[in-house]
Amino acid sequence: MIERMTLRMAARPVPQPVAAPLVWFGAFGGAALLVALLNSTAGPGRPLLVLVALSVFAIVLGLCASFAAAPGTAVLCWLFLNGFGIPPAGTLTWVAQRDARWIACLLGATLVGTLVARVVNARAAYRHLTPAVFTEPPETEAPPPAR
Repeated sequence: MIERMTLRMAARPVPQPVAAPLVWFGAFGGAALLVALLNSTAGPGRPLLVLVALSVFAIVLGLCASFAAAPGTAVLCWLFLNGFGIPPAGTLTWVAQRDARWIACLLGATLVGTLVARVVNARAAYRHLTPAVFTEPPETEAPPPAR
């Protein structure tokens, strides 16, 4: 037999994603720092290493972002990968197949991060839903019959 229960929400709501412009600001600054750090430590001309690092960074950014911020985040990370991660540094180029794969990889990483965050937050909110406990109101004594 199926028993119907009313659910009530606990005090912890699902967190709202960060606004897209703030995520893009973080992507701009973080990608610039990450590419500069990798170019100074590992040396320039290692686009695969930079792509992997930027993909991990895109996943982290996706954890706090909305789905609407994903394309902009991917494009900003790609701009730093293309402009400074491959020689000659400071020159944007377009090699159709390679750059399309890179943008798709960065977009997928951002979407994976966002999807993981949404699933984790939804599960946490669902666990906080509890069955409401209803108690019967106490029975009042009936007044004595009038004579």
